[in-house]
Parts: sequence; C-alpha cells; structure tokens
Amino acid sequence: MSTFSLVEFLAQTFIVLIGIGLLVVVVLYIIDINQTSHAVRRNFPVIGRFRYLFEHLGEFFRQYFFAMDREEMPFNRAERTWVYKAAKGDNLNTAFGSTRDLKPTGTVLFVNCPYPTLDEDFEDCSTVTVGPYCEKPYQTDKFFHVSAMSFGSISKPAIQALSHGAARAGCWINTGEGGLSPYHLEGGADIVFQLGTAKYGVQNPDGSLNDDRLRGVAQYDQVKMFEIKLSQGAKPGKGGILPGIKVTQEVSNIRLIPVGESSISPNRHPEIDSIDDLLDMIERVRAVTGKPTGFKAVIGAYGWVEELCTEINKRGIESAPDFITIDSADGGTGAAPMSLIDYVGLPLKESLPLVINILREAGLRDRIKVVASGKLTTPGEVAWALCCGADFVNSARGFMFSLGCIQALQCNKNTCPTGITTHDEDLQEGLVVEDKKERVYRYAKAMEKEVGVIAHSCGVPEPRRLRRFHARMVQPNGLSTPLDELYGRLDDVH
Repeated sequence: MSTFSLVEFLAQTFIVLIGIGLLVVVVLYIIDINQTSHAVRRNFPVIGRFRYLFEHLGEFFRQYFFAMDREEMPFNRAERTWVYKAAKGDNLNTAFGSTRDLKPTGTVLFVNCPYPTLDEDFEDCSTVTVGPYCEKPYQTDKFFHVSAMSFGSISKPAIQALSHGAARAGCWINTGEGGLSPYHLEGGADIVFQLGTAKYGVQNPDGSLNDDRLRGVAQYDQVKMFEIKLSQGAKPGKGGILPGIKVTQEVSNIRLIPVGESSISPNRHPEIDSIDDLLDMIERVRAVTGKPTGFKAVIGAYGWVEELCTEINKRGIESAPDFITIDSADGGTGAAPMSLIDYVGLPLKESLPLVINILREAGLRDRIKVVASGKLTTPGEVAWALCCGADFVNSARGFMFSLGCIQALQCNKNTCPTGITTHDEDLQEGLVVEDKKERVYRYAKAMEKEVGVIAHSCGVPEPRRLRRFHARMVQPNGLSTPLDELYGRLDDVH
C-alpha cells in the first residue's frame, strides 16, 4: 500500500469513527431526554452520564491523589503502607517525626519506662493453653493470628498463601464460616474451624449440625479448635452473604450448597436461643471433636455475658467456652448492609475491656481465653489489645493487605483487581502464591517484633506482660488517662 493510500485509508477510518461517535451521542441524547428516572441525565443529556464515571473513579483518585496519609477510611494510607512494608521486608523506620495526630480523643499512647528491657533480658512469648478440660488441649506461644476468611469469599491462591505463610510463622488460620477446604490444609498451618450459622460443610440437608461430618473435620490433626460464630463485625445480627457468582462447583462441594445460587446464612443458629442452648452447643461440639471450642460474637447488649458467667459457675467450670473471640463493630472483610456496618454493635475499644472485666469478676478470666478481632492491623493496635487483657489477636484485613489488597472496595463483586476476593481465574493469576506466602510470613513476624519493641520500651520482657497501666488514652480535655483508671486494674491475670 502506497503512502498516499495509507493516509487516505486512515482518514476515511477516522471519519467513520467520528460518524459512529456522533451517532452514539445522538442515540444517548434521545434516550436521556426522554427517560424520567434520572433528573441530571434528563436536564443534561449525555454530559450527565459522566457523573457516574467520576463517582466511581473518585474512590481511587481520593486514595492515591487527594487524601492525606491519615485521612482515609476504613484504613488510611499510613496503616496500609506499614503493612506493605512489613510484608515486603522493607525498613520500617521513618524520619522527621510522626504524622499521627496525638490530640484526638481516644488516641492511645504507651507509657515508656525509664529503664527499658535490655536485649539480653528479652523473653520468648509465654505459652498459652486453650481448653484444659478437653481431650486435646491446644497450646501456642503466638499472639497474632489470621482471622476468619472463608474460601469462596476469598480465592484459592489467597487461602494457599495464607496457609503456607501462617504455617511458617507458627500462627493459626481461621477457616471462616465457609467450611474446610484443601487449601486451608495445604500449608500445614494450625487451623481454627469456624462453625457459622449455616454450618457449611458439616450440615444436614435441613441445615442442622451433622455430628459425623463434624467428627470428620476434627480428625485432621491440623484442626486445633472450633469456633461457633454468633455474629461478626461486618454484620452483627445478619448471617453470611455469598453472591451466586462466587458459588463455583468447588465452593459448592465444600459448602454443600447449590452451584451459582447466592447463599445467605441464617442470622443466628436456629438451635441457639438462650444461654443454656449456647453452652449445650459448645459442649456438644467439644464432646464430638475432643478439641477446644469457643464462640465469636460482636458485643452490643452485654447482660447476656454476665448471665453466661453465672450459668457456667452453676454448671461447673469445665462447661465454660474454652475461648471467646470478641469482634469489633468496625471489623469486617465481608460485604454487608451499611445500616449494620455503620450503626450496630460496640467497637472493640469498649467491648474488649468490658468482657474481660465481666469474666474477671465471675472468676473465669483464667479459664476462658480471649481473642480480640476487628481492625487490629498495626503494632500499636495489637499492643493495646494485649494491654487490655486479650490473650490473642486476630487480623483479617491486615493479612489481606499483606497479600497485596489495595482497598479497592470490590470484595463482593468478583472483580477484585488483586485476585484476593475473586474467582475470576484471569484476575487470580496476579496473586502468585510463592511470593505472597512470604509476604504473609514477613508481616506476621514483623508484627511480633514491633509489638515486642513496644513491650520492651514499657519495661516488660515480652508482649504478654503488657498491662493496662502501660497505656493511656487521650480524653476530651486533651489530657490522657491510664487504661487501668478507665477500665480497672488487671495485674493478677492477663
């Protein structure tokens, strides 16, 4: 083709494209001017459509171009960056002072000791035993673990990376309510099996618990504990929500649900309607499995926790749940109605010390271990939870960031650009297990190290020695108050 012919061809193609473009504009103009559902499009045909594009892109522009380091929600850039650096093994030191505002009410500050713990006085974390009355108690010296994320809600490579990384770090991984998949087992990590309200993987056709299937899960040595989920931070009072687009054949086989159909869990266990029912269910699961059994709940009303303790003391201390996982109202990797996410439940800053105090007053604090969960992704937040009395801390979104999550807010759409919360195999290609499992491991180890740094600065040899008097909280008058004055002193037991 000669140069002249090529130029002529390109010119004609350009004219055709312009013509098509004008035709599309005319068609959109006619549609917009005649529709009655959208006032902006009716008053400003075609141009009004850009509003939706800008509204969608605004989430991403704010994140990268407009928001300051400490402004975003639910996690700001400073928090995400710390996790990214920790997961990559980068230097975690910063220069020229903190960008964290220390003045707002509720800000937590740690009380450094004039004589910090020397390197040679550092101690390994103490070992905690969960379920002393069980046939197979569980022991671990790790305080930071992978929180509940279901296979189905997150992808196969994400579970694989978490499993391998957690195994290397020595921490557990919680299955979430979606059942036990081969990918949870693959890495060799300790596993906490979560029994959600739909009892995925261990249910009868009518949704009730199948003891034989439960016993089958317990036969895996890696499965160390069982957690009965009453509620979770993203949606207290509502069950799990798995869109049909995420219910693949494999997810169907594991959860024992129909392929391609949205799965909505009941908003509570139908057979748990009282304190007696809850304790009976805990005892049933513990008897069938022989392993520590506890429950997870967001605390809202809390009189029932006091009633629970009263009933435990009537029945005998062996009847107690072996652990309680307290989720925060601001927790939640799962999609949920905004009315629940924004308004229901107590945040962990209030509920964690509240429950610890109730257990202590009932004489059950040493018997029942406490796991804190909900937006605890950085060392300061984890150290705060240990100061308040938690035995363990779970994090879901922190480990999602370690996998490369960019907070795209598309977890429920099967379009996650990082391959974490999607079953689109093309998108999953971006999540390379061999690389991401190392990031999971490094994040967990960096957390242990940095919480240890805070503990040593406070003058204790290891993180589990942190107590409420080691931290203070800024009050409305601008001055800080020790946590033991706000919540009560807990020197005798952690």
